Amino acid sequence: MLKIKSRVAVVMAASLVTSLAMSSAAMAEQVVKLATTTSTENSGLLKAILPTFEKNSGYSVQVIATGTGKALKLAKQGDVDVVMTHAPAAEAKFVAEGYGIEPRGIMENDFVILGPKSDPANAKSSENVNQAFANIASKPSIFISRGDNSGTNMKELAIWKEANVATDFKGYTSVGQGMGKTLLMTDELQGYTLTDRGTYVAFKANLDLAIAFEGGEALANPYQIVLINPKKYPELNHKGARALSDWLISPEAQTMINNFKVQGEQLFKATYKE
Repeated sequence: MLKIKSRVAVVMAASLVTSLAMSSAAMAEQVVKLATTTSTENSGLLKAILPTFEKNSGYSVQVIATGTGKALKLAKQGDVDVVMTHAPAAEAKFVAEGYGIEPRGIMENDFVILGPKSDPANAKSSENVNQAFANIASKPSIFISRGDNSGTNMKELAIWKEANVATDFKGYTSVGQGMGKTLLMTDELQGYTLTDRGTYVAFKANLDLAIAFEGGEALANPYQIVLINPKKYPELNHKGARALSDWLISPEAQTMINNFKVQGEQLFKATYKE
């Protein structure tokens, strides 16, 4: 009799383990891991729009906000289901190497140079962003770089290169931090930095800085969502990732992106075109 009860207990325990495993797998299929940039998180955009997707789709989005370089690295390692970043050259390489498929332009904002209100480098009078950077370096003024291989950091380094200016001048400091902390450090030191407009607007009330230079195609900041190649990582939640990508280009999401404002300012412009 005891042997029978023991066998029944073993069977029931095994059934419970199997049931829990199936339940965990089902729950995992409902989570979409999104690696994205700090700008989409710091600006408040994702918190404003993702609940609508989650409510309508039944999926839960787990946001991993980091620099573009790290976001793409996570995607290359198969640690996330989908990636949304703002570094066109890095994204193109990611797709060309076979890790990403179906890149879609979702939205854009722009980069701006922030600096002290007194503008000691006279960046405001510059004809273009290259000249503004050259003025900052020749002063030399304090320039705080994110130094974190983010999309913003990649853009900054590309501008220095185009301006033919080395970043070894006295005031240049690479801090290896996200945009928010970089802005606060720049404010404390009353230096210059390059930032996306969205994060600047979100932090503006706490900063004693002003826009020293803005405008022009060279400072455009486009965002793309890229699916992970299922041939590389078939075990990922590709169904959920595609549902999120499809939703972000939908009229509903594109309208929400256009309507998102902080302190009365529109931060992103929806850009998807069929």
